[in-house]
Amino acid sequence: MRPLFPTSRPRRLRYNSVLREMISETSLSLNDFIMPLFVRPGKEERVPIQSMPGNFQLSVDELVKECKELSDLGIKAVLLFGIPETKDEDGTVATHDHSIVQQGIRAIKKELPDMYIIADVCNCEYTTHGHCGTIIDGDVDNDSTLITLANQSVSLARAGADMIAPSDMMDGRIGAIRKALDENGYEKTPIMAYSAKFASAFYGPFRDAAESAPQFGDRRTYQMDFRNGDEALREIEADIAEGADIVMVKPALSFMDVIARAKDRYNVPMAAYNVSGEFSMVKAASENGWVDEDRIIMEIMYSLKRAGTDLIISYHSKRVSEILNNK
Repeated sequence: MRPLFPTSRPRRLRYNSVLREMISETSLSLNDFIMPLFVRPGKEERVPIQSMPGNFQLSVDELVKECKELSDLGIKAVLLFGIPETKDEDGTVATHDHSIVQQGIRAIKKELPDMYIIADVCNCEYTTHGHCGTIIDGDVDNDSTLITLANQSVSLARAGADMIAPSDMMDGRIGAIRKALDENGYEKTPIMAYSAKFASAFYGPFRDAAESAPQFGDRRTYQMDFRNGDEALREIEADIAEGADIVMVKPALSFMDVIARAKDRYNVPMAAYNVSGEFSMVKAASENGWVDEDRIIMEIMYSLKRAGTDLIISYHSKRVSEILNNK
């Protein structure tokens, strides 16, 4: 047992800034961060996302420029989402080798071969109805959607994606994608599974960014009930069993309990998605002078690391890099 006051004075370890740094329990580096980016058709297109200040829909040429800037800042990985020129009923457009994300991957790899590219795999951006899979009898059909997801994953890997990240929340999709990748010679391509993806109001600004709002109903038949923590662990365990190399919890801030429980139980690489609504709340409060933006950003990031997160997907990544680089 530790001695009590006045013998014990924990503040002794807080008076000096050098000592505070020396004994800090949680570390943060640019190796921890992944920047989400949105690629769209066109040329010299940099369309502001109104609900996410400082973020843009980027044409392929602008996407490459953005990746060069990120690389110069020390950000080594990006997560790509696509805004296609056309959509269809089941998202088949995303399976084509000339689809917009595939174009973006090839362009980045040509100019920045060392940039680590993670390709989001889902159908919501590519379907006319905005849901994450094929609609049969008014609902997203799980098993037919697996076919599209697997084909999309193979096409993205063929384009040069370093990692596949399925975000659809269909049952069995990790196993189906792993099988398809392996059968097509991509057994070395890892999968980062959106394992515990909750049906959340924090996704609001993303709907603008990806132009993917559902045209009817909602996504609660496939995304998770935010009240359920034990179920999240079952989903994570299932994805690990099916072949996920990294598991993710999304959103991040309201689910740090799930992150901590999963890290403690499974001890696998853990990612957290600091999502659009979480980003935009900080930006709005900062713009109104209610919070110190840089301080609150770093508090959030260290909190996620302390909870057990290994990789942080965040729209704050660029600003974090500037803070860590003292720019």
